[in-house]
Amino acid sequence: MTNEKGSLIVITGPTAVGKTELSVALAKKTGGEIISADSVQVYKHMNIGSAKITKAEMQGIPHHLIDICEPWEAFNIARFKELAEQAVNEIHSRGKIPIIAGGTGFYIQSLIYDVDFKETAVNDTRTKYEELLRNKGEAYLHSLLEERDPEAAAVIHPNNAKRVIRALEYFEQTGTKISTHNEVERRKESPYNFAYFVLTLPREQLYNRINERVDRMLEEGLLDEVKSIVSSYGVTRDMVSMQALGYKEILDYLNGHATLEDAIYTIKRDTRHFAKRQLTWFKREREVIWLDKEEYHTLDMQLDFIIKNLKNKDII
Repeated sequence: MTNEKGSLIVITGPTAVGKTELSVALAKKTGGEIISADSVQVYKHMNIGSAKITKAEMQGIPHHLIDICEPWEAFNIARFKELAEQAVNEIHSRGKIPIIAGGTGFYIQSLIYDVDFKETAVNDTRTKYEELLRNKGEAYLHSLLEERDPEAAAVIHPNNAKRVIRALEYFEQTGTKISTHNEVERRKESPYNFAYFVLTLPREQLYNRINERVDRMLEEGLLDEVKSIVSSYGVTRDMVSMQALGYKEILDYLNGHATLEDAIYTIKRDTRHFAKRQLTWFKREREVIWLDKEEYHTLDMQLDFIIKNLKNKDII
């Protein structure tokens, strides 16, 4: 019996694990198109710090949800879900398979489980927490979340003030933890017949790759990229785009709040911490297929592993 749900493939994992190369190779092998699930690559001009795929690296494979926003625009998960669903439908209409590639786990979850997001208008509760943020800082706000919703605090970075405030606001308005709400949404049946692959590496190898990637970004001109964005578009530290790892730290350096050495150290440290939180997130997800790159150490081996699983799930 043919599965009536549309097929979907997810290639994800922690930052710097090697998702880009594998997703392109898989798209070439399966006739797929790629939808980026990266919260920074949506922004134009933010290329080096986001490790954005280049035209050459795409190898002719269509990519969606890359370079769709200007740096001063806000982009959120509700917008991602709307655009990703449109892209999925368009790809299916061409008889192709959508491949979701990227490391933003919440974005992936929103799509494959049709998570409901109700945006609320600015209210007194949010204003109160925004005032606390200005007066007492990100760490204090995150400590409040740790008290009220430790599960949410474990997966939301202290620097992601917007999500921290949203979680605090949700708790105060509903009396329910947003992590509980998200868990209920996550238990929904998926509208897709999907295979959810998570790439992994031993932690030491992954952390070395992260450190090397940051060094490479600096060599490729990350500093000049941030300077150019600031001078050309007038972005500020509080904008959504500038909350991204690599950008906010360089902005702090440019604004005289940190030395370059300290900024680089912070980028590497916080990116390693981010990778750890990503893995924690993926371990909580259902129906994940883990792909250990130490065991499947060549691209061909990884592709063979994925194709076998896709056939078992009647996706191809």
